[in-house]
Amino acid sequence: MKVISQGFFVFARRGMLSFMKEKLEVLIIEALGVLGIEAGTVVLERPADSSHGDYATNAALVYGKKAGIAPRELAGKLVEKILETSREEIKELEVAGPGFINFRLSDEAIRNENTKEKNPIKTIYSGKNILVEHSSPNLFKPFHIGHLMNNIVGEFVSRAMTEGGAQVTTISFPSDISLGIAKAIYVLQKDGGISQQMFSDLSSGDFDAQTKVVNYLGDCYVRGIALAKENPALENEIKDIAKNLYNEIESGELHDSEGYQIWRKVKNINTVYFEYVLESIGSKLGKTIFESDVTKIGKEIVLKNTPAVFTQSEGAFVYVPSEDRKDLNTLVFVNSEGHPTYEAKDLGLIEKKFTEYGKVDCSLFVTDNEQSHHFKIVLDAASKINDEWKSRAERSVHIPHGRMLFKGQKMSSRLGGVPLALDVVGVVEEEVRERAGERIAHLSIEEKKKLEREIALSALRIAVLRSKPGMNINFDPELSLSFEGDSGPYLLYTHARCASLLEKGIERGYEPKFKESPTTELERTLMQYEFELSCAVETLAPQKLVTYLFEIAQLFNSFYGSTQIITDNKEDSEHYLAIVKRLKAVLKEGLWVLGISAPEKM
Repeated sequence: MKVISQGFFVFARRGMLSFMKEKLEVLIIEALGVLGIEAGTVVLERPADSSHGDYATNAALVYGKKAGIAPRELAGKLVEKILETSREEIKELEVAGPGFINFRLSDEAIRNENTKEKNPIKTIYSGKNILVEHSSPNLFKPFHIGHLMNNIVGEFVSRAMTEGGAQVTTISFPSDISLGIAKAIYVLQKDGGISQQMFSDLSSGDFDAQTKVVNYLGDCYVRGIALAKENPALENEIKDIAKNLYNEIESGELHDSEGYQIWRKVKNINTVYFEYVLESIGSKLGKTIFESDVTKIGKEIVLKNTPAVFTQSEGAFVYVPSEDRKDLNTLVFVNSEGHPTYEAKDLGLIEKKFTEYGKVDCSLFVTDNEQSHHFKIVLDAASKINDEWKSRAERSVHIPHGRMLFKGQKMSSRLGGVPLALDVVGVVEEEVRERAGERIAHLSIEEKKKLEREIALSALRIAVLRSKPGMNINFDPELSLSFEGDSGPYLLYTHARCASLLEKGIERGYEPKFKESPTTELERTLMQYEFELSCAVETLAPQKLVTYLFEIAQLFNSFYGSTQIITDNKEDSEHYLAIVKRLKAVLKEGLWVLGISAPEKM
């Protein structure tokens, strides 16, 4: 695997894409074979300019050089051989530029692609066992904007893998044991521990009351860090709390110390809270592996591989990269107190992933891009342990994401420092209420509330996923909440318009049915859905899918503006409704891959 600029990574070879594309690839390979040229693979692309056809290939440029034939000459010969087969799918073939071949499909082939039964797309992930780690919260910290960014990217990755035919297990890796958490527990002890009122608030079903509890726990964390900094004399007491926690957790036994009991209660409180938050943003936790589950494992891995991989230095155990890795630095894996650091815990997590989830073909983990350097060192250390660990490191891929900023004084002032995830969603919902106005006035209160959440989440997810991975996002409500531009609400509104048209067709007794007629640009573009989806999935590049969905939505709305869909002419109306039905299905599925639900009414 390797990181690539357009997306996240690819396997060593590409898989098969859409049915039509696969057939065209076979035609080209067969034609090359007739000409005495052995070809393993060929590349077909969708031309940026639709006037150049539905597909284009550079096969003549690639194999012409190898065969000692001028590319344009070879392209001409390939066109002749392909046309000799008299394939019904091909309407036109032309040689362009230095030797590109442009394919234009027949109207019948376009209709067949738009009406065939949906089958799972075949990709390089088909049949693979893939782990996707994302949305990993921190004990004592509310679910904030960084977690929201992580969830948006992580949901796309897990759904894309699933759509690409993989067996996906989603994992969350919450941070629940560290010196910082010991500082928070110290403050909680001084405050009197977990009160009965906190449990009452947590079980009340009142999210504001639950959030108040979690915010208080977050405040304990902040106060603990500040107290330790201001009062060095507290250091030994806090270290004792941390030491006792690590010892009790690693022993695997239940203990009655105050610090341990507080730790367990806080863990339960945060788990309930995080599950609720994720459900509120259209997601959910998958398998959960806490850091406390792997601390002992990670520490043992480091000690077992010292001095072969790790070095003991001043009571700590460190990893010193080889001299040729100038991009890496020395890091501590077990500190002088004998506690595993985040680096050792990540080794423990890798061990748990690759031993408890069957034969893992790939382990993906989504984090802030500022952790990229950390993971380079961890995986470099892992690769030095033995051949099995080297293979695990090669199958472990870090997927970075940027940070979300907010454009405009209004958004910034209302959210402040590091906003909580649901505060962000709530503020965007308020913007939706202000901007949607009469558009959703006809809906019931419950329908409005549900729709406002769906629109807000669509705006946030599209704002993040429309950009290249790893980039910071500047959320602009003027653009992201527009019903008439390239935005989440625009796509939702288009889907709802399709649903409305289909419902009106049913009322007239019309059945969506394509007729034999010249295909429109919209139909030709809809035919490309599997190709575009496969490209986005195989390179884990959500922006490609977002761009395509905008393209078909714009084509449809232009078509809708110039064509009366439902008239007294039944044949024409049913043909138009067939286009609408296909568009609706594509939008719904494409939005699902992006983590967005598509409402039927708006």
